Amino acid sequence: MPTDTIFALSTGRPPAAISIIRVSGPGAHAVGCALAGTLPQPREAALRTLRDPDGAVLDDALVLRFDGPASSTGEDVVEFHCHGGRAVVDAVLSTLTRLGGLRPAQPGEFTRRAFDNGRIDLTEAEGLADLIEAETETQRKAALALAEGGLRRQVEEWQAQLLDLSARAEAAIDYADEGDVEGNADLSRYCVTLATTLSSCLDRPRIEPLKDGVRVIVAGPTNEGKSSLINVIAGADRAIVTDIPGTTRDAIDVPLALEGVPILLTDTAGLRDTDEPVERIGVNRARALAEAADVLVWLGDVHDAPDHPRLILVHPKADLPSCILPLEGTLPVSSVTGEGLNALLLEVGRLARSLIPAEDALALNRRQAAHLAEARDALQAAGTVEDVVLVAENLRAARAAFDRLTGRAGVEDVLNALFARFCLGK
Repeated sequence: MPTDTIFALSTGRPPAAISIIRVSGPGAHAVGCALAGTLPQPREAALRTLRDPDGAVLDDALVLRFDGPASSTGEDVVEFHCHGGRAVVDAVLSTLTRLGGLRPAQPGEFTRRAFDNGRIDLTEAEGLADLIEAETETQRKAALALAEGGLRRQVEEWQAQLLDLSARAEAAIDYADEGDVEGNADLSRYCVTLATTLSSCLDRPRIEPLKDGVRVIVAGPTNEGKSSLINVIAGADRAIVTDIPGTTRDAIDVPLALEGVPILLTDTAGLRDTDEPVERIGVNRARALAEAADVLVWLGDVHDAPDHPRLILVHPKADLPSCILPLEGTLPVSSVTGEGLNALLLEVGRLARSLIPAEDALALNRRQAAHLAEARDALQAAGTVEDVVLVAENLRAARAAFDRLTGRAGVEDVLNALFARFCLGK
């Protein structure tokens, strides 16, 4: 099926020092010649004068040529590295539109073609999407590890082991009477060993807390200083503070970064019994958020604190003369004087880092983890059945799960959603 030739601005909006306009598809070289006259040798840059079909000069630009399949998209590609003024960029894009035989690229279409042509797999495309959206250094490093093929290389190793196991299972089926065919016990042991390896990967922290932020919920009874604490940490009046109980009715999110770790700090309604309908809704939401918190910061009586695996007990309003002595295990904090704030943030950061992947570790998203779990479960099943035909069938199911993980089967809806996240020119 013929592929359209597409073009787009592949750098940020002008003005800029340099803007790169990319053309990809079977007509890319012809388009390059139409504007630049002649093209340089593949993978070399050359200065050319770009002209429109009437001969008018558009710009003096560096032109690069890439021949498929050895290009970013797997197709013929030409790049125009133009001056980055709006008028220059608009003139070149307008000329490309007038040429005919090519069209503007859709968001993510260059990367989609790279995937379709086998230049990258789905895990690398997901990493690239995360890299575009990364806002912290930790997010950038995790996304770059995926985009550069870290997970793909690991999966390829597992697939090679799985193919070897499948070949052994098929040999056991076809040559069951031969004395030198491997026994079922050895095959089962190898399946369990690979399943254990996959389980170890699945036990690592996932990427979602790193992408979405570790949710740190500040909860407790009314008038314990939750909103004041939120404001002083945020460095702005994000929450309304009064002496009137029930002022905070709904959750207020404050995104932060603590040493590269994304945090979503959330103020909640004070917990108390109330007959006021709107406040009661806020209290119910606060209880639900506290239960779902990644890290729970509790301001109030320690005996009323919820049972939570990552609980920080705060002794608030430590600056007040009437404040009782803090109990052991609580952090005395004052939103007025700043006492204890650094200690609180250090503890929040420590607990948050325990929920995100280490910088040198591959982190799976939900989709990747789900398919890896499918492969693990199939391998575990293969290791527990005695019939070698069932072993072979479970190994086939594990291979199919890996194909879905890398995007080689049954993921069209995932692809459409993923590439819709990309900007033009990617």
